[in-house]
Amino acid sequence: MEEAILVISEKRMVPSTQLKRPTRLGDEVYNAIYSQLMSRQIAPGGRISVDRLVRELGVSQTPIREALSRLEAQGLVVKAHLIGYSAADQLDSARLHQLYELRLLLEPFAAGRAAMSMTEETHGALIKLAAEMQAGEAAPQVEAYSRFAQLDSEFHDLIARASGNELVQETLTNLHTHVHLFRLFYHARVTADAIQEHQQIIEALTLRDPQAAETAMRHHIERSRGRFANAFAR
Repeated sequence: MEEAILVISEKRMVPSTQLKRPTRLGDEVYNAIYSQLMSRQIAPGGRISVDRLVRELGVSQTPIREALSRLEAQGLVVKAHLIGYSAADQLDSARLHQLYELRLLLEPFAAGRAAMSMTEETHGALIKLAAEMQAGEAAPQVEAYSRFAQLDSEFHDLIARASGNELVQETLTNLHTHVHLFRLFYHARVTADAIQEHQQIIEALTLRDPQAAETAMRHHIERSRGRFANAFAR
């Protein structure tokens, strides 16, 4: 009897083959709507029809509403009582100027702190994100631009977290900086220049040089301000 129990126990311990989990439908729907917002296929301030998205994406309302809730949390979408969803309004020139003033105060500081306290895991994650941004240039333009915006946001958020200052991180996150900036205009030059500047930031962080990291981040933000300010000259 004991032998039988032992055999059964051993059989139960045999590991089963794990199946790869498919991409979540919710993520696919989120990415599709995110791309439409970034490329301004859904214009800033424009109404978002859930029924239209149901027909266009061929899914039920549930994953669409889940995706819109995620986008609302990011500041890309707003929801009004009895009206529904609409795309967030675009930045104006004054708001853009204020946004960059705040970024110049906080992000170089965060980069300098990150250079001193960043873990090897975080350093590796930043290198991976930079590589993904560069590899994405080969994708179709609309898809590449939308994906770059997501990765760029992750890149800056990761540096803010690595600073160890939770208030700085929370402030930058709540600004929803990147999702608004990348809707200003659509141009591949934005990604090409930013990729080079990101590399300079990583090099400074790799050296664990806080002054160099602050300088590289400040240079990146000032160059970014110039690129996006051109949107208002059109």
